[in-house]
Amino acid sequence: MSKTFIDHIKTRRTQYALGKTLPKSEEEISRLIQDVIKHVPSSFNSQSSRAVILFGKQSDKFWHLTKEILRKIVPADSFASTEAKMDSFAAGAGTVLFFEDQDVVKSLQEKFPLYADNFPVWSEQSGGMAQFAVWTALAEHGIGASLQHYAPLVDEAVQKEWDVPKSWKLRAQMPFGSNEQPFPEKSFMNDNDRFKVFS
Repeated sequence: MSKTFIDHIKTRRTQYALGKTLPKSEEEISRLIQDVIKHVPSSFNSQSSRAVILFGKQSDKFWHLTKEILRKIVPADSFASTEAKMDSFAAGAGTVLFFEDQDVVKSLQEKFPLYADNFPVWSEQSGGMAQFAVWTALAEHGIGASLQHYAPLVDEAVQKEWDVPKSWKLRAQMPFGSNEQPFPEKSFMNDNDRFKVFS
């Protein structure tokens, strides 16, 4: 019996123990990520989400750059845990850098001034959906991932290294790869504290 959509959502979990073995080729995974982002909804069909997909040495380079930037601001006596974390992300097969194009946001603000204050919020919502959808799609194929946030510390380095337009605002980073450890049990708060249903 094939899995349902909710089954795939339940499969998506944070994986910190990543490896470099992938069940599909880089080209297939790249196409999967692009297709997912392409079909994620966005307000006014703005399509403001952008992505840079890094594999292998390029992914390693991103986490090395991030580590060296953090080295400058994290106290030396507590840097070991930060370094270990960066190395665990670099141990994966790749990284997706998620962006939101601010030129798109500004253009919509100018075109629809009545909703100007909402467009940055709606852009963030679209970006969040893109991140979740990619994460779930990777999980569907047995690929582990986690979602990280090192912007704006790494923004300048990323723009320079991968020729990213200045209008692209870095929002999240997703290291991915093989699942090298099983997932622990996940606890949930009481449904009555989260939901209200009326009919």
